[in-house]
Amino acid sequence: MDKFQKTWTKQQTQEFIGTILRAGVLTAAVITFLGGILYLLRYGNVHPSYHVFRGEPADLRSITGIFRDLFALRGRGIIQFGLLLLIATPVTRVAFSILAFALQRDRIYVVITLIVLTTLIYSIIGGGL
Repeated sequence: MDKFQKTWTKQQTQEFIGTILRAGVLTAAVITFLGGILYLLRYGNVHPSYHVFRGEPADLRSITGIFRDLFALRGRGIIQFGLLLLIATPVTRVAFSILAFALQRDRIYVVITLIVLTTLIYSIIGGGL
């Protein structure tokens, strides 16, 4: 582990975190764009009625429903999956930061980052409880 710690610098950590963020946002954008294309191919000629508000269908209000629509190659499900990836990107960055700070033996930042991760997860999953 000492050999790894000597090679894992703060600069490398910052570069890897930047790569995580860029890859996550780019992947989410591409998937959302592809979902948008599929959606428009199917519903592009339908004229929306703006007099009545229609929220998301029930199947897109849960992660399992989103995955079901994703695997069925439905445009809305693919778009929602892209948005889930976009939300997961900063959470992944914070989780990686905990690992990086732990490898650097920076306990204070590990604790602070754990608090941030807990807050993020609570606001995503349990915030509405």
